[in-house]
Amino acid sequence: MNNIPEVRLGIVAVSRDCFPKSLSQSRCQAVVAACAGRTAIFACETVVENELDINKALTELRTAGCNALVVYLGNFGPETPETLIAREFGGPVMYAAAAEDSGDSLVEGRGDAFCGLLNASYNLKLRGIRAYIPERPVGTPEEVAAMIAEFVPVARALIGLGRLKIISFGPRPQDFLACNAPIKRLYDLGVEIEENSELDLFSSFKKHAGDARIPEVARDMAAELGQGNTLPGILPKLAQYELTLLDWLEAHKGSRDFVVFANKCWPAFQTEFGFVPCYVNSRLATRGIPVSCEVDIYGALSEYIGGCVSEDIVTLLDVNNTVPADMFRQEIEGKFKYQHSDTFMGFHCGNTASAKLSSCSLKNQMIMARALPVEVTYGTLEGDIMPGDITLFRLQSTADAQLRAYIAEGEVLPVATRSFGAIGILAIPEMGRFYRHVLIEDNYPHHGAIAFAHCGRALFAVFKYLGIPEISYNQPAGLPYKSENPFR
Repeated sequence: MNNIPEVRLGIVAVSRDCFPKSLSQSRCQAVVAACAGRTAIFACETVVENELDINKALTELRTAGCNALVVYLGNFGPETPETLIAREFGGPVMYAAAAEDSGDSLVEGRGDAFCGLLNASYNLKLRGIRAYIPERPVGTPEEVAAMIAEFVPVARALIGLGRLKIISFGPRPQDFLACNAPIKRLYDLGVEIEENSELDLFSSFKKHAGDARIPEVARDMAAELGQGNTLPGILPKLAQYELTLLDWLEAHKGSRDFVVFANKCWPAFQTEFGFVPCYVNSRLATRGIPVSCEVDIYGALSEYIGGCVSEDIVTLLDVNNTVPADMFRQEIEGKFKYQHSDTFMGFHCGNTASAKLSSCSLKNQMIMARALPVEVTYGTLEGDIMPGDITLFRLQSTADAQLRAYIAEGEVLPVATRSFGAIGILAIPEMGRFYRHVLIEDNYPHHGAIAFAHCGRALFAVFKYLGIPEISYNQPAGLPYKSENPFR
């Protein structure tokens, strides 16, 4: 995973001048000690009491290479300096505060940080400064260390977004209005985008014909596929395409450190390139470079966020088809905790990495082969998705350029799909209601990003930090959606 940032955390203690500075200092040292062995963190020597201390602290933090910051209130804290440092730091910032130490130290040793954090949050809002504040932001050193560990994946995603470029090759296929992507909100998020024609991609691909690296990449593909290498003759073309994308990435990343792709993959792609790109897309996903299908720009963005949060491979699946009733009765009912309406099949042609499939083989795209010569539809990586925890989520801009997001945790069931493509039987509690009152009601497209872990907590924090006004989730049975008919 070489396409996501490394988080280098710093922590700075702040102190109100009418409280003992030593109290904030010693409590901060205790937090750093509690982080040992769990989270690497640089402790700033300067304790911020006034505005002049801000520059001293920032110099220390920048010299240490810190790109994420914890502002720690060991006592009440100075409202103005402790919030201005977040504005000047230029990276994700977390606020936490100290719980009182002991019933025997509530005179000279009382810090009142429980009170001070209220004023800090008020001042952040006044100044329009975004910050991460944990669910229970006041705690003992061990508790604050645990909060800091939860902040790391959030910070990783936020840093990555600020240094991300999405490269697209389009336009989107006909009758795929769901993949409409107003790019204005990408800029608001700090993300750059480079939009190209698929003709640009084809021209670059042709220039890679005879590339000396092709045999080596083809051998690597064959080794990865093993017994699933059912179409060895197509590997040189796929290797040529992989090199085309990777070379384009290096030549076009510009000032950005991280890149993802949103690429057109049908209908002219097959007839002109002579294959489908799914397997190559899966291989890039393994390296932390998601390649979304059908020029789904916000799908690629969502996948990237999921990769940063989970530090693992992600994929993009269609919320695709229902589980047949007879199949549910035979293989799921009574064996798992789910209702029929909680289950569905997540599918895509073959873009999911081999490491996330129970077994895999190189095949042809069956749907496309119904209208095209079969020999130009080779290149899908197919197999059932590996059972385990997943998070289905998406960050999306609406047609009128409003950002919204959804998150739902669930699992891939260990049940054979009996179908084709990269596919799995997914189970999410109350999926039927979530499908109707979030995915349909809020006009989400059929693509959902999949992280192979339960990471809803971190994703929610990322979206909240970004200022997403509406973050939906799969609400439990007793909690109706705003659009849900209460008369049952």
